[in-house]
Amino acid sequence: MPKIRAAKLSRVHNNIEKQGILFNTNIGQHILKNPLIIQKIVEKAAIRPTDVVLEIGPGTGNMTVKMLEKSKKVIACEVDTRMVAELQKRVQGTENRSKLQVIIGDVFVKCLTWREGLRCAVLMFQREFAERLVAKPGDKLYCRLSVNTQLLARVDILMKVGKNNFKPPPKVESSVVRLEPRNPPPPINYQEWDGLTRIAFVRKNKTLSAAFKQTAVLTLLEKNFKLHCSLNDKPIPEELDMKKMVDDILQKAQAEDTRARSMDMDDFIRILHAFNSAGIHFS
Repeated sequence: MPKIRAAKLSRVHNNIEKQGILFNTNIGQHILKNPLIIQKIVEKAAIRPTDVVLEIGPGTGNMTVKMLEKSKKVIACEVDTRMVAELQKRVQGTENRSKLQVIIGDVFVKCLTWREGLRCAVLMFQREFAERLVAKPGDKLYCRLSVNTQLLARVDILMKVGKNNFKPPPKVESSVVRLEPRNPPPPINYQEWDGLTRIAFVRKNKTLSAAFKQTAVLTLLEKNFKLHCSLNDKPIPEELDMKKMVDDILQKAQAEDTRARSMDMDDFIRILHAFNSAGIHFS
């Protein structure tokens, strides 16, 4: 069976080449050609017969046809009209044709807001980017992307995919990642969270005390503090010393010598609460 599938995929690519269609690597057109890898990804996605699958960048449809067999419907989003034509030609006359909906255009940004009804996302990234998503405190690749992603979703690397499994081969290796949104999401103000982590990770190897000593940071926090006082009808101290306020908060939280590289989600939530409780905000 694998040999038959490989032959079918090869014919698809050969037909495209005969038509003079060149893959545009500038927009990530590296078509996954290995049928075993495709089958493995579809299996790990654990698609249910009741699922509506959103596929971003179906290309020539190698994975699309597999997902059509397992799902209720596949919505395929493709920016390249040449690939759309190939995909439609490929499913034309098949029993699964009615289960395919094609959207021409880039809807990836919209997809990020489709939280309701999203059970999970299975995505392929450059390997280093994928490793940043799952990195833990203390890891070399641990960064703001790591903690922000893990705040909102459970993240796992499902498998590695070598560059020779693509046509044309990309310059880097890839990994397949599964993201499952946390439901319900953590009960925190994400803008506040983002502001705090942005400050902490500017220099992730520096202590929080050093990170908060920057003039731009203190100026922002003082402005936000005065706004908070004004909105809540609280008096602004005559001799406001924001640096001392920040130092006192960090000391009470026993976090002045803590570094972002070693902080987990609970650490950031605890420190965010300490600042907010004192009337200091990050957004």
